[in-house]
Amino acid sequence: MNSVTKLTAEQLVKLNSRLAELTRSGHFSDCLKLFGQIQSSYSLRPDQYTLSTALTVCANTRNVFFGNQLHAYAIQTGLKAYSFVANSLLSLHAKKKDLNSVLWVFKDIEYPDVYSWTTLLAACSRLGNIGYAFQLFVEMPKSNVAIWNAIITGCTDNGHEKVAMYLFREMHRMDVKPDNYTLASILSLCSMNILEYGQHVHSAAIKTGYLVRASVINSLITMYFNGECVADAFLVFEEAEATIRDCITYNAMIDGLVGVERNEDAFLMFKRMQEACLSPTELTFVSVMSSSLSLKAGCQVQAKAIKMGYVDCIAVNNATMTMYSKLGELHEVQNIFENIELKDLVSWNIMISTYSQENLGPSAILIFLEMRRQGFEPDEFTYGSLLAASDSSQTVETIHSLLSKNGLMEVEVSNALGSAYCRNGKMNQAFQVFFDLPYKNLTSWNGIISGFFVNGYPLQGLELFSEFLNTKLKPDVFTLTIILSICSSISALSLGQQIHGNIIRRGFSSDISLGNALITTYAKSGSLDMSLRVFNAMVKRDTISWNAIISAYAQHGQGKEAVRFFEVMQNSPEIEPDQATFTAVLSACSHAGLVDDGTRIFYSMVKNYECLPNVDHFSCIVDLLGRSGHLEEAEKVINGGQFKAHSNLCWSLFSACAAHGNLRLGRTIAKLLLKRERDNPSVYVLLSNIYAAAGHWEEAANLRDIIRMNGTMKQPGYSWIGV
Repeated sequence: MNSVTKLTAEQLVKLNSRLAELTRSGHFSDCLKLFGQIQSSYSLRPDQYTLSTALTVCANTRNVFFGNQLHAYAIQTGLKAYSFVANSLLSLHAKKKDLNSVLWVFKDIEYPDVYSWTTLLAACSRLGNIGYAFQLFVEMPKSNVAIWNAIITGCTDNGHEKVAMYLFREMHRMDVKPDNYTLASILSLCSMNILEYGQHVHSAAIKTGYLVRASVINSLITMYFNGECVADAFLVFEEAEATIRDCITYNAMIDGLVGVERNEDAFLMFKRMQEACLSPTELTFVSVMSSSLSLKAGCQVQAKAIKMGYVDCIAVNNATMTMYSKLGELHEVQNIFENIELKDLVSWNIMISTYSQENLGPSAILIFLEMRRQGFEPDEFTYGSLLAASDSSQTVETIHSLLSKNGLMEVEVSNALGSAYCRNGKMNQAFQVFFDLPYKNLTSWNGIISGFFVNGYPLQGLELFSEFLNTKLKPDVFTLTIILSICSSISALSLGQQIHGNIIRRGFSSDISLGNALITTYAKSGSLDMSLRVFNAMVKRDTISWNAIISAYAQHGQGKEAVRFFEVMQNSPEIEPDQATFTAVLSACSHAGLVDDGTRIFYSMVKNYECLPNVDHFSCIVDLLGRSGHLEEAEKVINGGQFKAHSNLCWSLFSACAAHGNLRLGRTIAKLLLKRERDNPSVYVLLSNIYAAAGHWEEAANLRDIIRMNGTMKQPGYSWIGV
């Protein structure tokens, strides 16, 4: 070899090293530029290493055009005969998802090595040709773990979990030692159903020493979160060396914690990730923002994302919009949306959904129309959000037409459509949507039964519930709550008792909402004793539970007991009376004539609980004072309150005036009522009775004449008895 040739060879070795270094560091464009310089040089010619590196770059960057040129060059120069080049060609065509080209290149390899077989097997598996992959697997030498990894990963990615598990056991039987990739693949399959097997794999990872690999640690964390074993996931994380944890480790922890609604822990893990000098990734920000952050924490995460250059990342922007939408920060959502240059369908859907949550139906419609104008096709989520925002039956009917036209009448969107019709009182249309569903899920049944009840058709709701019981579906807590509400509305004690038995058999006895519904059902059906038994049996109670039992005693005229329960409630930890509580206990005091208790509770409501009284509270206190004959005090309450001459307050006092024969105040209240309810005959009749009770027979007769002259007649009462 002469000195010039030797110099050229040494120079090519250095350039090949430089190419490899650029590839490892991800500077792919610089690598291809250097390859072009080598190829165009008069003194240098690319060898198998040069060409192999360039092909690897094309595979990594999916540069099909230049990759095909390099393939042609490999054939022309005969370099394809080298295993480095042949295997790089295999990788290139596998990455561009061209299985025929992969097979063609493989057949051209005279002596395929393990890498060749693995690449071919992985390509067949990933491109969905599992059957052919198995044929190849039978022919292959099976002593190398990489071969097993390729077929196991292929099965895992294509939904053949059981086959992957079988292969893992076969691998063990043939004494082929798994590596970290094998263990990571198998662990990714282990969820709640086969968690015990995953724990065996965990033990194997410890024994084989692969618990020091990040891929295995990450898969274990994900497995334990999928199996709802949060403590085990934390244990794996904490026991892993700090140097082993990578971005994926922290992402797995954050995503897992968000999944089990431990949002504060997820945010703390986000902070620990930064303290470990690891930069949050796109997935990190998406996961953290998916949690229910406080506004302050959310702003911190957004600022960090912007600082790290994710300001134009669509996934991060969408997650930020979702976060602010949950926090009710409409202005922030609008700002982010307007600043996204390349919006995707998710961006539009989030904006429509946000307007829907804020009850801004017209704005949701306008943004939908703009979305269509810009060429985006709506999906089921789009229509679901629009239906949630629709406040008129015409809008719902228009959306119904669009759904039918676009063939989007799937069960979930049909459920949303039915709910929208129910919300607008169109029960015929709602039932037709329900009836037309080829498959009805639990949400479908709950929606239509609830719709009939809310719109005043409880018996139809019960009929549908009876049909529902003949299906394979089982009622959930929401179903049973609806039926108990129906039982309450029609005082169906027997049916309520049957539902109670069903609740016990189904193991729902500990559910607070069902307990509350049962208390109300028994109370309205006349069984106060059963209401109390349900209340006493409840392991946990909330404010609604106490409100229900106080209301139960109020309905049965036992004011003293209602007040006693209210006082016990005040001493219960973590329970705060709300406006409904005060309405219930004041109503009980009113009907039982407990003036001292009622006034004391009314003042404590304002002074101790800083609860602003509404018209119902004032109505109760006026009724209480009026019934007890304290008409002047009741008048002062009306004149001194913010509601003053509200109809409810006036009627309470007017009735008291009639009961106690207070003509002066009765006249005053009658004038106030007639300003609002001039055609209401009850005002004239009650005032006439007050005149008659006071001995003013002429005035009473005059009022009766006015009623007859105006054609305003009192409607006769009637009874269900005898019907």
